[in-house]
Amino acid sequence: MLFLVVSFVLVGRPLFQRCIVSLVLAFAVDVSHLYQAPWIDDIRSTTLGGLVLGFCFLWSDLVCYLVGLAAGVSADRLLWPPAQRENTN
Repeated sequence: MLFLVVSFVLVGRPLFQRCIVSLVLAFAVDVSHLYQAPWIDDIRSTTLGGLVLGFCFLWSDLVCYLVGLAAGVSADRLLWPPAQRENTN
């Protein structure tokens, strides 16, 4: 999902750049779970804050982000072949 949002925001940017931005954002949010402070825990306790920020750090989540990113890149490549991508830029 993050790759899709980043692709909409960075429309026209190279695929590699969109991948890197998506991966950095996903990893940053997950690593932020290691930071525990009352104010951010209050945000996490809300429904929206919990959905956006999550609750705990898991190494397996980083692998899941990579798998999701690979799926997004594959869908991007299948839906927009190189010839179409060159015509839209």
